[in-house]
Amino acid sequence: MFKKVVWATDGSDAADEALDVAAQMASDAGGELLAVHCVEMTLPGKGGGRFPVFADEEEMEQKIRRQVDELTGRGVHATMQVTHTDAGHAARAIAEVVRDQAGEVIVVGTRGRGPMAGLFLGSVTQRLLHTAPCPVLAVPVHDGHRG
Repeated sequence: MFKKVVWATDGSDAADEALDVAAQMASDAGGELLAVHCVEMTLPGKGGGRFPVFADEEEMEQKIRRQVDELTGRGVHATMQVTHTDAGHAARAIAEVVRDQAGEVIVVGTRGRGPMAGLFLGSVTQRLLHTAPCPVLAVPVHDGHRG
């Protein structure tokens, strides 16, 4: 059905669950999976420097690269794109990548890594529902089991 599946990930457990769905969709369609990771940056401080919002950003990027490599090893055509934006604008940046790369569907987890991740539908996911140029499939988090 969808030949270009975009997996929007922040490296969270919820995003990992969404990866299973995205990979299956890409594989079933004989298509490709594009992993998009958005690094949100702080605003410049007095010294002018900008830093990732999450201190473990480098580890998250490495984890996502390993996941993409594992998919490729399983025969799924998978690539990764990292984008950067100001804090609070990840959904817009992801939507822009999807538009530029002609993504046909975005698969995303329902919770992110933010401070209130467990309380609400992830804010990036919610914003994607309004800004994405294509359908968004939000995969719910399951506590140890599916179904």
